[in-house]
Amino acid sequence: MEILRQLIEPSLESALADIGVEGDFWKKALGVSREKDQGDLSLPCFPFAKQLGRNPAEIATELCTSLSGNFDVAATGGYLNFKARSDWLASNVLKELEMPGEKKVLIEHTSANPNGPFHVGRARNAILGDTLVRLNRLYGNYVRAEYYVDDMGKQVGVMAWALANLTSEDVGRILEDEDGLNPRWEGKSDHETVRWYQAAQQLRSAGDESIEDEISKLVHASEHGDDSVLDQFEQAYQPVLDGMLETLSRLGIEFDTFTKESKFVVDGSVSSLMQRLEQLDIHGTADNGAHFLDLGQRGLKGKTDFFYRRGDGSSLYATRDIAYHMWKWQQCEELINVLGEDHKLQAKQVGMTLEELGEKVPEVMFYAFIKLPEGKMSTRKGNVVFMDDLLEEAKAQAASVVRELRGEIDPDLVEKIAEAVGVSAVRFNITKVSPDKGFTFRWEEALSFEGESAPFIMYSHTRACSIAKRVGRSPDFDSTGEIPPAMHELLRVMACHLDKLSHSVRENKPHIFAFHLLELATAYNSFYRDCHVITEGVVNEFNFAVSERTRGLLRKGMIGLGITPLESM
Repeated sequence: MEILRQLIEPSLESALADIGVEGDFWKKALGVSREKDQGDLSLPCFPFAKQLGRNPAEIATELCTSLSGNFDVAATGGYLNFKARSDWLASNVLKELEMPGEKKVLIEHTSANPNGPFHVGRARNAILGDTLVRLNRLYGNYVRAEYYVDDMGKQVGVMAWALANLTSEDVGRILEDEDGLNPRWEGKSDHETVRWYQAAQQLRSAGDESIEDEISKLVHASEHGDDSVLDQFEQAYQPVLDGMLETLSRLGIEFDTFTKESKFVVDGSVSSLMQRLEQLDIHGTADNGAHFLDLGQRGLKGKTDFFYRRGDGSSLYATRDIAYHMWKWQQCEELINVLGEDHKLQAKQVGMTLEELGEKVPEVMFYAFIKLPEGKMSTRKGNVVFMDDLLEEAKAQAASVVRELRGEIDPDLVEKIAEAVGVSAVRFNITKVSPDKGFTFRWEEALSFEGESAPFIMYSHTRACSIAKRVGRSPDFDSTGEIPPAMHELLRVMACHLDKLSHSVRENKPHIFAFHLLELATAYNSFYRDCHVITEGVVNEFNFAVSERTRGLLRKGMIGLGITPLESM
């Protein structure tokens, strides 16, 4: 609780100086109490014992008697435990928060190969990335959400070849043993086009060398900036990308800019970069004429040779990625990439190369992969849960719950509520898990409407909205009232709101803020139960002010997590 820390530190600094403690090393030790019943912040006095030659418990007791302010302090077993006073909490929490962010931040996320519909595994990148964008904006930063379009890779080449060489009859024949297109997605370009990609992959796996040669020629031409091939590739991938973006839009995910990988070949950036890399003292040339950097000389373990140019003079994906990063740094003060854990080595190589060139290195949020109970997801193998199917199932599940709770209700309203609840539930199910932790995707957990879920948060918000609607005006109060335990706990959680947001933004950990919002919703429900806003038609203005403040924090926090803040459910 940063606001309490700022209150305590001056008094504590004076008290410590009085007993002979030198330095401010203790500031790092002043932290959040392990147990709520102990207080809000705690300071261990053991580090002072050696300096003063005294018992830690005695030190804590002496300090306790000399500290004063809008907090309570107790000495327990060599610890000082601080607790904010309720009236002071209320006066601070009911003020509008000033968000401290002011940086220009570029966040690149998703950037999935445009070769088929989004599946749940891919969606983790998109949801985590978009949540980072939203939380940074909530924090006050100026954010640009960036999609890097892989418009010249092997997968796009496979699809371009397939569309140029296979008829719909060919595709149907090749995939006759596979599940056909879900009628629900007829006309959705990503679902339709992926069948050409899958058919081509089957032909490739059969070992037809002529097909492989044709695809390789296309990819090779694209890597040399061949305009006609790049146009062919764009015609192949753009309908798929449009379908993917349609799915992402349903999840509330939008992008500010789209940058093509080929841009940096066409505009000469890659060529200039390769010339600079050739001048580095860790540069080397392989027997086949390929160029590389020996990053082992800079401490890289394992795969130390970082190849950036083929023997024929063409660049590699990583080379273009470096040029892209150099360009991105011209657009922002802070650069964040969202990548799967399988990109750790390449990200390390790119970062070390940027350092070698005297360029800045981006922050990277790595995430672990989602699995199905049967194993890993693969578009190529077809063992995936498409995001479109998940969202439809989530919507249907939500509609069933809404009808059960609300009885007879307008079908259009059911549709609206179910869409919002279903999408929010899916997003939160992914966001609440720490990015570095993998998990197995299960329908029943993703669509849960109980416990640690988006619907629980949404329902808490609608409760606050219901009170606001009944009162029909803003709070009118000039002093605090009685503060029972449930209200104190709610005030305490609200006092930590900016702390949790700052922590999430600073460390790129959206799950921290997600659990804070769960805690806020839980505290509000207890407040709602114990601290009535309206009693026999009379409004308790102080309670109403607390309810309204919570409503505002919940609403903004939900938007920050991509949860739809409905006013009724």
